[in-house]
Amino acid sequence: MSKYAGIKPVSKGAVLHEEPQMPLAMHPKKFALWLFIVSIVMIFAAFTSAYMVRRAEGNWLEFDLPPVFWTTTFILVASSITMQWAHFSAKRNNIAGLRWGMVLTVLLGTAFLVGQWEAWQYLVDNKIFFGGNQTDNPYPANPSGSFLYVLTGIHAFHLVSGLVFLGIITVAAFQYKIHSKSMVRMDMCATYWHFLDLLWIYLFVFLLVNH
Repeated sequence: MSKYAGIKPVSKGAVLHEEPQMPLAMHPKKFALWLFIVSIVMIFAAFTSAYMVRRAEGNWLEFDLPPVFWTTTFILVASSITMQWAHFSAKRNNIAGLRWGMVLTVLLGTAFLVGQWEAWQYLVDNKIFFGGNQTDNPYPANPSGSFLYVLTGIHAFHLVSGLVFLGIITVAAFQYKIHSKSMVRMDMCATYWHFLDLLWIYLFVFLLVNH
């Protein structure tokens, strides 16, 4: 018996339909966001690795971290809670909760940046400077201080971009453009903000352990 005995021939003119392809599991914009997050992770992995290598070489100034770092950490954790509240509210079409959650997150994020500025002021007051010496500066710069400025400064820069994103979503929330049927931008905003929160916690713990 032929191995083709059970197969019916296709009539002339018949159209063969391919099986539908499965759609992408992730929205293209969300995928682009995750690529951006991965690039940020690689940047900070490189900086923290360089920190460890340079510290092991010696000539490393040990100093206390700014005490305000504890406060800013709690502020950023609180902002993640309000961000998640806003996200849950949007999924449930609770517009009032969405708006309050976004406004509080923006305020807490701004408070975090103010706290970081105070931390840099603390460093300057304790003669911890960034960059090379100046002729009128009797206190020598040290790579330990430079690394701290770079790590906290780059994180603050990304947090500013997160605040811009928050502002866009907050305006959209007040225009009734964020709801359970339109969650892509809200999902992206929540993901990015939670990532920035986790990134800061990682940096803070890293500096506590290696300082």
